[in-house]
Amino acid sequence: MSAPPPAGGGGGGGSALINEVLTDDELRAVLTRLGPEAERDAFGLVCRRWLRIQSSERRRLRARAGPDMLRRLAARFPGVLELDLSQSPSRSFYPGVIDDDLSVIAGSFRNLRVLALQNCKGISDVGVTKLGDGLPSLQSLDVSRCIKLSDKGLKAVALGCKKLSQLQIMDCKLITDNLLTALSKSCLQLVELGAAGCNRITDAGICALADGCHHIKSLDISKCNKVSDPGVCKIAEVSSSCLVSIKLLDCSKVGDKSIYSLAKFCRSLETLVISGCQNISDASIQALALACSSSLRSLRMDWCLKITDTSLQSLLSKCKLLVAIDVGCCDQITDDAFPDGEGYGFQSELRVLKISSCVRLTVTGVSRLIEAFKALEYLDVRSCPQVTRDSCEQAGVQFPVGCKVNFDGNLLESDPSAERFF
Repeated sequence: MSAPPPAGGGGGGGSALINEVLTDDELRAVLTRLGPEAERDAFGLVCRRWLRIQSSERRRLRARAGPDMLRRLAARFPGVLELDLSQSPSRSFYPGVIDDDLSVIAGSFRNLRVLALQNCKGISDVGVTKLGDGLPSLQSLDVSRCIKLSDKGLKAVALGCKKLSQLQIMDCKLITDNLLTALSKSCLQLVELGAAGCNRITDAGICALADGCHHIKSLDISKCNKVSDPGVCKIAEVSSSCLVSIKLLDCSKVGDKSIYSLAKFCRSLETLVISGCQNISDASIQALALACSSSLRSLRMDWCLKITDTSLQSLLSKCKLLVAIDVGCCDQITDDAFPDGEGYGFQSELRVLKISSCVRLTVTGVSRLIEAFKALEYLDVRSCPQVTRDSCEQAGVQFPVGCKVNFDGNLLESDPSAERFF
């Protein structure tokens, strides 16, 4: 009489029984417990059934263009919620993504929540209109630098995608106030708008946006040089406690009224960019430092030529959470902006300080600031003629361990280790 087969099956076939024992739901539970993407990909290599389950659970997808490829991807990954077809700005795949691709997306990825199309210069209003017709659940759209797009296509998105909460249209030069008016009427859940470089937008558009979208958290209208105090004051008043980030780089018509309004209404403000706003003075910055002392974390005000030591002293002494500040080219800044020994009475969190082209600054000021800011990770002193590598070494200046000090280089070049804070 032969011996019974070992537990778990015999003849080497026991391992094949796993597909008979485990249901699809149980296999999905196993998949959800896998961590790195590589492990999840390996799950799909076991057999066709496991590949099907892994594909059905995939939520994010980054792909190249092509209608046929997109149809196959839609069939294989029916659960995709986030699709990224962005193109690299430094490499040309012209025409790359085209309107036909958007037609497939609108028809085959009906549950899509997030769509990224950065630098897709081949798409036009025709294709984007189809997105508005076919993606009612869309919440986030990025069409930055899609240079053919105008109000027409994106108004169709606003009308059809009423759940839209994030929209990036940076450098879409054909966009006007008409789009902002459409957003205010249809996309009441909008919390983030990136419209840097859309220089046809005016105060009228910003005011129209504020009339309908009352919960804006992040607004970037940098280089929208037709926007001035009325527009900024309106968005500050309406969004008030919601607004945490506003970027106004090179909005040359923005002045003290805007800063006073932000100080009055936006007590939760964390990020402010006012670089190149040369009408802003110390008085409004002092008001901002006092009002946002418990929230402000990063501030860019390079090329604000009226700013003096008074502003910097107020910010550094009052804003306890401040981690990054840029006062580059503010040529009235001197050593007196920094404390002489006594400090601020609290442990500063400052990690990034950019003081390039502050020509009055000396090694004395540098010695003071490194004594006050123990957490400093990046210090930019480019084009400060009295602060050089040699002068700091001769004075025995000891920079914090791990602090990167930028003494030289092109002022037009930014350092990623610092820019991520702004």
